Amino acid sequence: MGTVVLTMKASVIEMFLVLLVTGIHSNKEMTKKIKRLKFNVPQINCDVKAGKIINPEFIVKCPAGCQDPKYHVYGTDVYASYSSVCGAAVHSGVLDNSGGKILVRKVAGQSGYKGSYSNGVQSLSLPRWRESFIVSESKPQKGVTYPSALTYSSSKSPAAKAGETTKAYERPSVPGTTAQPVTLMQVLAVTTAEATHTTLPKPSPSTASTTSSPRPQPMGHRSREMDLWSTPTYTSSQNRPGANPGVQRQDSSGAAFQKPVEADVSLDCKVDLSFLIDGSSSIGKRRFRIQKQFLADIAQALDIGPAGPLMGVVQYGDNPATHFNLRTHTNSRDLKTAIEKITQRGGLANAGRAISFVTKNFFSKANGNRGGSPNVAVVLVDGWPTDKVEEASRLARESGINIFFITIEGAVENEKQYVPEPNFVNKAVCRTNGFYSFHVQSWFGLHKTLQPLVKRVCDTERLACSKTCLNSADVGFVIDGSSSVGTGNFRTVLQFVANLSKEFEISDTDTRVGAVQYTYEQRLEFGFDKYSSKADVLNAIKRVGYWSGGTSTGAAINYALEQLFKKSKPNKRKLMILITDGRSYDDVRIPALAAHLKGVITYAVGVAWAAQEELEVIATHPARDHSFFVDDFDNLYQYVSRIIRNICTEFNSQPRN
Repeated sequence: MGTVVLTMKASVIEMFLVLLVTGIHSNKEMTKKIKRLKFNVPQINCDVKAGKIINPEFIVKCPAGCQDPKYHVYGTDVYASYSSVCGAAVHSGVLDNSGGKILVRKVAGQSGYKGSYSNGVQSLSLPRWRESFIVSESKPQKGVTYPSALTYSSSKSPAAKAGETTKAYERPSVPGTTAQPVTLMQVLAVTTAEATHTTLPKPSPSTASTTSSPRPQPMGHRSREMDLWSTPTYTSSQNRPGANPGVQRQDSSGAAFQKPVEADVSLDCKVDLSFLIDGSSSIGKRRFRIQKQFLADIAQALDIGPAGPLMGVVQYGDNPATHFNLRTHTNSRDLKTAIEKITQRGGLANAGRAISFVTKNFFSKANGNRGGSPNVAVVLVDGWPTDKVEEASRLARESGINIFFITIEGAVENEKQYVPEPNFVNKAVCRTNGFYSFHVQSWFGLHKTLQPLVKRVCDTERLACSKTCLNSADVGFVIDGSSSVGTGNFRTVLQFVANLSKEFEISDTDTRVGAVQYTYEQRLEFGFDKYSSKADVLNAIKRVGYWSGGTSTGAAINYALEQLFKKSKPNKRKLMILITDGRSYDDVRIPALAAHLKGVITYAVGVAWAAQEELEVIATHPARDHSFFVDDFDNLYQYVSRIIRNICTEFNSQPRN
């Protein structure tokens, strides 16, 4: 009996031990599962920017392929929060292009970010930004709880929650539009009054509250709105952050603000005008409001209308967008109402991209471009652009667009290292003589540019970039009609002349075309003042009859100088295009020299039996750019684009001063 009891007790104890061990094992499994759930790592895409994520520290998993240059990165080691998180991880060497897990920690904004090439990624430079981050390997630190789901910023909240970083580039909430339009002076007065009541830093431009109680935010990119809130006007050599708060605002000259003087606009001011306004995050809401009021005052001063100036507005940030084109509003009242409704886009200050956009899209017939009116683009920039403007501006000028720049609060000495393109204004404007550029020390001085700007954009005689290589010449064709050419080849030559003529903008005020045919003798086929449309010129070329005879090229040049170019307009470029198929019976050196001395730019085109050394004597220096030889008439067409390109290259290489 005792043995049975002992056996039963042993069985119970064994069963208890089994249950205990099983329970412990289950608890361990449960703990492991809990840990796995606790450290579930969220995955993000390559294009996610750190500024979109509110969490101050987090672990994420990046996909493969984030080395692609379309995922922009700003900085080296410490990155602006406008950067791609995963792109920065590849640049820093924490990840390769196959992706993986990383630890991201937000840090304070920097005074500047230097670009560099590292690990297959070219990072970019950037002026100061409100927030930064650093990337390291995904080793969790003890005592730190990492989120298993990220919190993204929302554009719906009008202000940032305390202690959280808001999304860098959400469109700001649109304040209610008042029934009565405000003036630029009222905007300045309101801001001046605010300056005497607060010394707080500016709110983040994308999340600022519409109330009068600003909340401190991280430092902003090119963030200078603080001086509108709490400090006096600064010159470019002063350090704005260290100035005394609470000082009554004045303009840079120390004078009290006065209402802008109405510009004296003549009734014949007929221009097609595009304003490129800065909508970047750096400008802030109040500066943006001052900028809008400046546009409204411009619209009022210009007296917008079909018989006078027309005006459209493009806003740029990361990318440009047209708010309204030249045909949208045809009076100042409607235009001012539309300007009031413009909301800030935010983003970088990519003025170069905006200029390219305007060149390709804005000044089209569909958008209201009138053709006969000068095209003018006025670019407003807070500080400096975040991209380069030189190449985009060159193409704009070559398209006949007169570029003006207004820069407000440019870079101080210690900021110049962050400007992507030094001396960007002179690289952009139509001419570097000061006529096309304004620099304003403070946004409070912007209204002072109103009158001189309006006068300049309406001074059509000085809008030099309206003149292009294709609309500002008198082009005289000197055509060999000798017997060696033959009837069929002569028609081919005429087609070549027509193809060249088609490339020009022909009218009585733009490019004009004339033609001379020669053998031993010379004949004026039509002069510069005969036809004022492209269609009429092309029809006249078709009607030219083949003459036949000898080849006196020297005499033909003299004849063209007397009968064609002597009647050229003083403000026109004089272009002579001579086509011949043989050696001249007379001397060409003295007539060619006479043409050069009279400012006639000569292009010599030789076919078949033409003497190349003679072509080089006739042609303007350098001969390699002005003389051409083809072995067969049927190949003449191949040189149309090359001749036009050389004409335009020469025109665009003229000094811009």
